[in-house]
Amino acid sequence: MGFTSLGLSTPILRAVQEKGYDTPSPIQAQAIPAVLEGKDVMAAAQTGTGKTAGFTLPLIERLDNGERVKANHVRALILTPTRELAAQILENAREYSRHTRISSNVVFGGVKINPQMMMLRKGTDILVATPGRLLDLFQQNAIKFSQLETLVLDEADRMLDMGFYRDIKKILDLLPEKRQNLLFSATFSDEIRSLAKGLVNNPVEISVNPANSTARTVEQCIYPADKKKKPAMLAKLISDGDWHQVLVFSRTKHGANKLSHFLNDQGITSAPIHGNKSQGARTKALADFKSGDVRVLVATDIAARGIDIPQLPQVVNFDLPHVSEDYVHRIGRTGRAGETGKAISLVCADEAADLFNIERLIKQLLVRKDLDGFAPTNKVPESKLDTRPIKPKKPKKPKRVVTSKGASRNGGKSSEQKVSTDQNKPKRPRRNAGNTGTSQNRRNEGKAIQENTKRGNTQEKPSGKEGSSSKPNTHQRRRKPKSENPKVNWKAY
Repeated sequence: MGFTSLGLSTPILRAVQEKGYDTPSPIQAQAIPAVLEGKDVMAAAQTGTGKTAGFTLPLIERLDNGERVKANHVRALILTPTRELAAQILENAREYSRHTRISSNVVFGGVKINPQMMMLRKGTDILVATPGRLLDLFQQNAIKFSQLETLVLDEADRMLDMGFYRDIKKILDLLPEKRQNLLFSATFSDEIRSLAKGLVNNPVEISVNPANSTARTVEQCIYPADKKKKPAMLAKLISDGDWHQVLVFSRTKHGANKLSHFLNDQGITSAPIHGNKSQGARTKALADFKSGDVRVLVATDIAARGIDIPQLPQVVNFDLPHVSEDYVHRIGRTGRAGETGKAISLVCADEAADLFNIERLIKQLLVRKDLDGFAPTNKVPESKLDTRPIKPKKPKKPKRVVTSKGASRNGGKSSEQKVSTDQNKPKRPRRNAGNTGTSQNRRNEGKAIQENTKRGNTQEKPSGKEGSSSKPNTHQRRRKPKSENPKVNWKAY
């Protein structure tokens, strides 16, 4: 089946042929007819499957047959997570619409906003934008959406990962309710389906790849290495293999700068690309890499989005990603359109857990290779492929609670059984341990003491006798002991 059978007009087919494409990819063969019919689409496709043409070609076809765009208006909006991806989509849209009257433009952050505002005054049929800059332009009254017909979310999973959920919700509130919605993502995760509930209406679901699969045309392997020796190992691999175009992934921006500087010192031309670089520096680095002036492009995961290089031969994971799905996205940069490619990962012992998770995700063990002179001191543990889901720990059994009736709430055991198990536990001392009677007896004793003290219940003095001394007999007279008139502590009872 060729593009001629998909319902595209002659000007668009001519542009496709000039690009060198004869047969549509699976995602294009399913998405193009659905978009032309005006249906909402949810498509899951990995990078390099031709999904960009899957929505740009039918968009151009529909817009070319409609009314002309008004000033400050847009007819089709394509949201992307990064500037590089936005620029790549714009390039494809202009190439496919070169023989039509469709206009295409792009807006993103990191550059001055005034030229973009001036550009939007004329209006544009297709606008490719990042969420943040689009909201800025709307606040400046530079763009209107009353003429909008189609909304496209490209790489929606990455937009959610980058925290654009709130911005997307704000943009959706600004758009007309009656519109066509196209959602493209690497996978149909729970987050994507949650977003789709309030976006698409009875969509056509398309999935051309099994979840978390890697291309069969990509040869994957790992080189165990010590962390400190990774830069030297990478330089040796590039020199010995005579690699002329290598995309290297670094986990951090600082790591990308440091590795690029090291490779340049070794005589290997390299350039870093990440979010802290200016838009001009990123564009120049990508252009030099495509032209061959730079052999190695060191990129972070976010900056690599939108890098579309046909026939890229090598991809290197200098650091393994913590998120296993990112590994699939990384190596998807090579082995496109039926071409072969290599994906090499430099793995240290600290990354063993990340390696195991990746192998479990792609359901295959990666081939291990050694490089002379770089045998690791700390070996990476051998993997064992186990695709079974990890069982959660069993919850702890609740403690038995004895009710007042003596029956347990867990199984109805009697209180006697409970007491027998607690005989060895130390007993808590009772308050006022000297009084062993009951509380009622103690109250009666206290009342008796008070009554005796009031009556003066003491020993009588001896009567005077002849010849006796007038002084009292102190031996026979007994003083009242303090204990006979105590102050009763009623709180103790």
